[in-house]
Amino acid sequence: MKDNIRFPFRFFIIAFIWSWILWIPLVLASQGIITVSPKILSSITMPVSIVAAFGPLIGALIALHREHGKGSTVKYLRSFFDLRLGWKAYLFPFLILGGCTAIAWLVPEIYGKERLPMLLPSIWLFIPYLLMMIFLGGGQEEFGWRGYALPLLEKQFGLWLANIVLGIIWACWHLPLWFISGTSQTYMNFGGFILLTVGYCFLFSWIRYISGNRPFSGLFVHGVANAFIPFMPTLNMQKDVPQQRFWIWVTLTFFVGVLITIFRKKNSLNLK
Repeated sequence: MKDNIRFPFRFFIIAFIWSWILWIPLVLASQGIITVSPKILSSITMPVSIVAAFGPLIGALIALHREHGKGSTVKYLRSFFDLRLGWKAYLFPFLILGGCTAIAWLVPEIYGKERLPMLLPSIWLFIPYLLMMIFLGGGQEEFGWRGYALPLLEKQFGLWLANIVLGIIWACWHLPLWFISGTSQTYMNFGGFILLTVGYCFLFSWIRYISGNRPFSGLFVHGVANAFIPFMPTLNMQKDVPQQRFWIWVTLTFFVGVLITIFRKKNSLNLK
């Protein structure tokens, strides 16, 4: 291990426990193991999932408190109020993530596939939807993944292995969602989802780097990534249909993340 940095087992265990305890009852209801009316299940899935996504934050707070005392948690939370990411860290997520999503959304039309319609009621809702994604629609996970775990993993394993490990763990953390009715994951291939999360890890790590390692960058870039999903859908929400857009999206995101990391490793994208 480098500099006696320990693998953050405590953080991951607590994050999984918090989230899975909330998700497992939804799994049991969706699979008919416990009886819940479809209407009630549909109404509670989203709010329960939002609370469940705070598992990484809970894991980080408990791990920090155990390792460094109460003051460390306050300092950690305050660090997320530093919004001085720099224009590059604010702009590049839109260009890269928006570009990958747009390509996956539009390319199948070249060979005759019908465009999937935008899921947002209006294009003008993109900004408020983005803000929701940053703080409640996935971005809240980043208090743990990039805010706490990533710096420790990169110090221990280096840039490449740290982000591969985190990407796989991050994908596995989502696993109960494949068994909950109404979630987008039920239409996804899990292997493809791992490609996506590992690609995201490389991209999100780079955005954190060019922001001056400011933790809020994780919330922002994750929010941007999720905000584009209903804006330019790449997932056909039907069972047993080809998902060409999904595979273009996850593969492109993965390779863009890999290419950025190659150039970053060679110091040819020193954009600080």
